[in-house]
Amino acid sequence: MQGFYDPINENLIEPERTGISYSFTGDGHYEEAYYRAISNPANPACPSGIMQWQHGNWVMNANGSLSLTPIAIDGRQLLSEPCKGGNSVYTRYNQTELFERYEYLIDPYHNIPRLNLFRFDGSPLNPMYLVFSPPLMLPTTTLHPPSATATAGSKNSKRGVDVEVPINWKSKLEGSEGAQVVRYVNAERLWWVGLAMTGVGGLLYVGPRRMGVTL
Repeated sequence: MQGFYDPINENLIEPERTGISYSFTGDGHYEEAYYRAISNPANPACPSGIMQWQHGNWVMNANGSLSLTPIAIDGRQLLSEPCKGGNSVYTRYNQTELFERYEYLIDPYHNIPRLNLFRFDGSPLNPMYLVFSPPLMLPTTTLHPPSATATAGSKNSKRGVDVEVPINWKSKLEGSEGAQVVRYVNAERLWWVGLAMTGVGGLLYVGPRRMGVTL
């Protein structure tokens, strides 16, 4: 998903609203982006926010399930917990996924292609709608070869990319129209976003970049 992750400057860019996006190509590549608000039942005024991006390869298994295997070195995550301090934590992210099944159909209400994905336990993700075809994706090859990552790690952290991002950190992308790099989460904004998501049944999200592919 272009516009969510900038691999050159190592930035995750905040979209207008929370949600999920999956992109698939017919030759076995995929890309996913998550931006979620995490509620805090003990203190509703202190929600957290998390952004995750990864890409890799998908295959259909003999039983019709889908296995998604990311390029481990490329995935990124940004966790913001504003009530626990002024820094967000930026780390690598690598999560293999198994979807028990999928459904591709024309949504009877919106009259556009819809993709339903069901997790390994059969529970559904929010339905996703076609936005772009062909998909808008970053290169499907490794974006951060080990040699480049090691060099960056020597400058940033002993663990490679794990760093804390201070709330006054500036990105090269800031100032660009529609681009805001996440450094903290506005608690009031997330509360209202969460309320809206519940009220409309989870339709406020960025849909997958391609669903017309035959899986």
